[in-house]
Amino acid sequence: MISINIEKRLKAYHGQQVLKIARQFEPGSITKIYGPSGAGKTTFLKVIAGFTHPENGNITVDGVTWLDTASKINLPPQKRMAGFVFQDYALFPNMTVHEHLAYATSDKEWIEKLLAIGKLETLTSHKPQFLSGGQQQRLAILRALAIKPELLLMDEPFSALDPEMKVSLIDNLKIIFKEAGTTVLIVSHNPQELENLADDELFIL
Repeated sequence: MISINIEKRLKAYHGQQVLKIARQFEPGSITKIYGPSGAGKTTFLKVIAGFTHPENGNITVDGVTWLDTASKINLPPQKRMAGFVFQDYALFPNMTVHEHLAYATSDKEWIEKLLAIGKLETLTSHKPQFLSGGQQQRLAILRALAIKPELLLMDEPFSALDPEMKVSLIDNLKIIFKEAGTTVLIVSHNPQELENLADDELFIL
């Protein structure tokens, strides 16, 4: 069980606003997160991962406290071990496709499976600059999956994919998430694309 109760100040066009979320997420659930631009969707994911910090609140995952501002507990991202798919991909420019995955896992069989899911088997020696936007996005997703995270946070993960590739990838991800029991939070500007994947939703206003 993931229990989150946080308050985080946001910079807004009309002064400041506060992101307030109190929510529990069931293990193995897949939740789509949507809402207007600037509402704090990306910030919410980064707070969970430990990349940014709220003014007040707590986060507990499977009985382990990741964050408790009152007690000054704040686990760093590397101890939280959440998989994260960044909106801008955040790939390493000097690493090939294969090196991105090998950096995260030494399981060769798992790497091969991921490459097949992302349809990147023929591009293993390519660096990001030689990949299309859609290929880079798929690599970002595969890299986040490589560590087999119990919690996966995805920020607009399908925005650069054509419809056919998106359907194929989502179908494969659904199987992987179910097999691994992964808890997934997905920010999307197009929640309809997740109709066949998500089983819960969170609207941030």
